[in-house]
Amino acid sequence: MNFDELLAAPQYSLPQPEKEGVLLGLLNDLTSYHREHCPEYDRLIDVLRPGYERANTMAELPFIPVGLFKSHLLSSVPKEKRFKTLTSSGTTGQQVSQIVLDQETARRQTTALSRIMTHVLGPERLPMIMLESGALIKDRTRFSARAAGVLGMANFGRSHFYALDDNMQLDEAGLQQFLEKHGSQPFLMFGFTFMVWQYLYQRIKNRHFDLSNGVLIHSGGWKKLQDQAVSNEEFKQRLLEASGLRRIYNFYGMVEQVGSIYLEGEDGYLYPPNFSDVIIRDVNTWGEVAPGKPGLIQVVSVLPLSYPGHSILTEDIGVQQENDPSRSGRQGKAFTVTGRVPKAELRGCSDTHEVAR
Repeated sequence: MNFDELLAAPQYSLPQPEKEGVLLGLLNDLTSYHREHCPEYDRLIDVLRPGYERANTMAELPFIPVGLFKSHLLSSVPKEKRFKTLTSSGTTGQQVSQIVLDQETARRQTTALSRIMTHVLGPERLPMIMLESGALIKDRTRFSARAAGVLGMANFGRSHFYALDDNMQLDEAGLQQFLEKHGSQPFLMFGFTFMVWQYLYQRIKNRHFDLSNGVLIHSGGWKKLQDQAVSNEEFKQRLLEASGLRRIYNFYGMVEQVGSIYLEGEDGYLYPPNFSDVIIRDVNTWGEVAPGKPGLIQVVSVLPLSYPGHSILTEDIGVQQENDPSRSGRQGKAFTVTGRVPKAELRGCSDTHEVAR
């Protein structure tokens, strides 16, 4: 099975042993490709894994730390083929990641994201509420992770309504008009987690907005909610009580591997799509840990051609959970994200949004 066949197959349809066999060959090829086309990456592999040639198992795949993208511009394509440079979100004074895209990698990522979202939303584009200010995307020269997320998700909707004004105030009249026009049928909502909580839930919890036909996709910013003792379960329950919103899906992802998002299932676990996977590693030995035990999350993806981002060690702690495909409806691994390694920089897209207004 090649890359195009991985995308064409229904997502979450490959049993884990079959999936690993396919991904391992493609990821080995990508390691060789990036070593040939990115001298900095080649030198790094020589230092970290002297004599390395190919991995025999997924756990043997070499990885680079996610923080390296903040200190180095790693590119596997010449300057004239660089289509776009994405930057991660960061607070003042923080370094940000820089991710180089060429046309082909951008195409792969867009197609991959579409295949993932179709699994939840179906093939039709739905009327869409963006829990964001339209001002964010006016300057296309500043392509932050937050803006990239908004623009990427906007592709799956139509009749877009940006629910926040330039001062991050909820446009209640506009929201009511949208619901009067589209609320009787399924519609899509997208926002970063803390912003959904702060700018939507907190302002409608005592109102009467009916969002029961909505599908909310959200990500990022859990740290602020954890500081307020708001769990994933409470987040869902509060929105249900306030608005009737039932279909809520969190996802895990990062600008360093855009397109490879890990979407929440009905059971609350996160699932890698066909073309990506996770490996949970012991923080002391770097070996793979058993299911049920916490460790650092390594994310692998066959999408990146323009930069060596196909195997990245994150700064996030996760746990592989038991998956019963007969219940979850998804093959492959299931996992949860439980926190960050100590002293890791605050990096959620919405965590870096200033809320002291």
